[in-house]
Amino acid sequence: MNSPQIKSIVENFATSFLEENGLELVDVEYVKEGSNWFLRIYVDKEGGIDIDDCGRFSEFISAKLDELDPIEEAYFLEVSSPGAERPLKKAEDVAKAVGKHVFVTTYEKIDGAKEFEGRLEEFDGTTIIVEVGRRKHAIPYDKVASARLAIVF
Repeated sequence: MNSPQIKSIVENFATSFLEENGLELVDVEYVKEGSNWFLRIYVDKEGGIDIDDCGRFSEFISAKLDELDPIEEAYFLEVSSPGAERPLKKAEDVAKAVGKHVFVTTYEKIDGAKEFEGRLEEFDGTTIIVEVGRRKHAIPYDKVASARLAIVF
């Protein structure tokens, strides 16, 4: 089973638990590292997630995975916070990040660059405006390869 299929399965059976507990599914990864497979599930909530939230979700998801048994090979289950440099996977995530410091990469050069780190000024659903220094860059959302929150030191 491939990663997108596993992500879809996890999303389908986790939705009600997440909603009931005020949690948000940030990302699901199913990756092989060395000889081991890892199912990593990142969850968050308004104000941040704690170890108890991760533990409750981990117990729920582990029981569901045991019941449904959608993954043939042995794997390690990891449930955690997306961290301070949270990925912005969905348009909704980008919209919530307006006003925050971000790091954005693009598939092709825009204004002569493929990486932008600065303040996310605007997002209208089709264009991201990132201010880097004193210059604002209009980045078409469909050209964004990845985006995440960034820590300013």
